[in-house]
Amino acid sequence: MSSTCLVALLLLGGVVSKGAPADEASASNNVYKHLSVYSEVLSRIKSEYVEEPDMSSVTLGAMTGMLESIDPYASYLNANQYKEYLKSFDSYKGGLGMVLAKKFGYITIVSVTPNSPADKAGLTTGDFVESVKGIATRDMPLAYANLLLRGEPGSTIELSVLRRKPEPQKLTLARAVIVYPPVESKMLPENIGYIKAASLTPGKVKEVSTAVAALQKQGAKELILDLRYCAEGDPDEGVELANLFLSPPKTANQGLITYAVGQKVPRKNYNADEKKFVTALPLVVLTNRGTASAAEVAAAALQDDKRATVVGEHSYGDASIRRPITMDDGSAIILSVAKYYTPNGKSIQDTGVTPDELVGEAEAVIGDGDDDNTPDPSPSKKSNEDLILKKAIEVAHKKAA
Repeated sequence: MSSTCLVALLLLGGVVSKGAPADEASASNNVYKHLSVYSEVLSRIKSEYVEEPDMSSVTLGAMTGMLESIDPYASYLNANQYKEYLKSFDSYKGGLGMVLAKKFGYITIVSVTPNSPADKAGLTTGDFVESVKGIATRDMPLAYANLLLRGEPGSTIELSVLRRKPEPQKLTLARAVIVYPPVESKMLPENIGYIKAASLTPGKVKEVSTAVAALQKQGAKELILDLRYCAEGDPDEGVELANLFLSPPKTANQGLITYAVGQKVPRKNYNADEKKFVTALPLVVLTNRGTASAAEVAAAALQDDKRATVVGEHSYGDASIRRPITMDDGSAIILSVAKYYTPNGKSIQDTGVTPDELVGEAEAVIGDGDDDNTPDPSPSKKSNEDLILKKAIEVAHKKAA
């Protein structure tokens, strides 16, 4: 691969703005300015680096860095990788049960599916995948990492993981068909109904609705909706979940749940449908750093519309419409073309959801003084006491008082 694709990407803004107003023409000039800097750096590397560089690798690194700087979920795949990427979603049914993202240039785990191969191996939110099949994930495109992890059920794959230990841990995991657990529900003391959704894949919102109805029949006076480690599910499922608890005449923003908009994607509002409303019971929503996508859309809507109090940790930040954009040579970039926003206008992908009651915040950090800038996962803070749920129960009591 040559640098042609990258140059084309950088020139795109200038090409589409021909005949544009003055402010857009100014933006075009900035594109050319940045392009000239890139060209000079490329030339200097080629002519003055200590040895003859592999310019294809240089260009690939530049592309990866450029995309990741604007979108942590973006990826560039060359023509062969993109063909394999498309094939994998039609052919391979096995996986490890992990939702992945990029952080500090590495592949990081957002959440794992209960009882999946990743869960059984003890992997959890915040762990870093250092290598896959012996290939370092530093600066690896996210889509390519997901591609490597997919395969036939029963086949094995080797990983190296950084997880609360000074040295990477080597693991061999067997892929499996991922089965998402059913929604759990139970009655807590003092008539508090508890519902836990481990994912928001198709059908789970209906399970939540059924659980709400059952708990109300049992005499629930308040509800707790646990969305911790819930990162699977399309944002549209988050809209459906929020709608269960939102009745348009009683909510702020005229029943607005969320909206999506992008540079070339017209704004689309998602409003509450009164026919889908199921309960007006006081509500507390639990989030943590493993809460993402559909679950964030729901939590943000319920918080902004003053329908629920959110308790727990800051959520991950992942709610966008991503599409592959193919290039002339068959390669592709996978890019966020629109973002979902809270009713009050905050980008969920950029800001996540900040709880009203912050409890137990813990994040992986870059290790100080590390020459290779590798991530240093924070130590385990596991406790037998669920402090987030304990706080949620306190809040539920206050809401019912």
